[in-house]
Amino acid sequence: MSAEKIIGDWKKKHYKPLYWLEGEEDYYIDLVMSYAEHKILPESEAGFNLSVFYGKDANWSDVVNACMRYPMFAEKQVVLLKEAQQMKDIDKLEAYIENPLASTIFVVSYKEKTLDKRTKLYKTIKKDGEVFTSEKIRDYKMAEWVKDYVSQQEFEMTPKAIALLVEFVGNDLSRVTNELEKITVNLGKRKSITEDDIEKYVGISKEYNAFELQNALAVKDMAKAIKIIQYYESNPKVAPIQLVLPSIYNYFSKLYSIYGMADKSEPAIKSLFYNNPFAARDAMTALKLYGYEGVERALLLLHDYNLKSIGIGSINTSDGSLLKELVVKMMR
Repeated sequence: MSAEKIIGDWKKKHYKPLYWLEGEEDYYIDLVMSYAEHKILPESEAGFNLSVFYGKDANWSDVVNACMRYPMFAEKQVVLLKEAQQMKDIDKLEAYIENPLASTIFVVSYKEKTLDKRTKLYKTIKKDGEVFTSEKIRDYKMAEWVKDYVSQQEFEMTPKAIALLVEFVGNDLSRVTNELEKITVNLGKRKSITEDDIEKYVGISKEYNAFELQNALAVKDMAKAIKIIQYYESNPKVAPIQLVLPSIYNYFSKLYSIYGMADKSEPAIKSLFYNNPFAARDAMTALKLYGYEGVERALLLLHDYNLKSIGIGSINTSDGSLLKELVVKMMR
């Protein structure tokens, strides 16, 4: 069951006595918990019939006692246990879970991990309740996710703007949605999000970012790469070498993986680059310009310069100088 399906059932007043929300992706867990806290009960009933506990501070017996109470002047009460992964003796909730009260909606958020499906606790939850596992969105699906999310908010976004945002934020959905909310609030009546908006409201330079540096490396544009690195030198907080090197390494690792693919066409490799057609096109160019040996050599150089960046094999060399040396050797 998805987060949308759970919330959809709640909107129809279809409830189960227990919902166990687990997994690595906080965004959907927080989405469901927020709805449970603010929407299931009307404000007039919430004061008497909403109980919120936090795993780190909660005693299991207090949680069970809250669940065993009957609602006051209402048909249902809601009990929320947040951050349950931090709760001691969480297994002691099992006795209540075996015989939950029909008038209680007990919602548990168990972040960063999942229950072992072989345990009695998991099987007990599944008997009368609902287990929702929130999984991280794969990198290659992020562009599509952002496009769909923006569309649901009745906005549209250029492919380059999507690629720029995803490259900067990654697959942290909570952070992505926060950044998009910040942008849309500032758009006024305009409904299209461009790379200029990303630059203005998220703080990513559309010219001097890791995505543009990758493009310069892909097409062996030495002048553009050096220009970006000089910008980094003047603004060291924007892109420290410890963030730049992994980004470049990730890019060349993707190029390297293409050599193991049966289908090396542009449509086939697009999924490696957030389904961004521009990035896929540049990758095809990079494969021709570097070749297998060039890509392999680039990865070895990146490993070497990562060591130099922490002082191994290089002393008192600035980050900018290291990046320039690296780029020259990679493109040679």
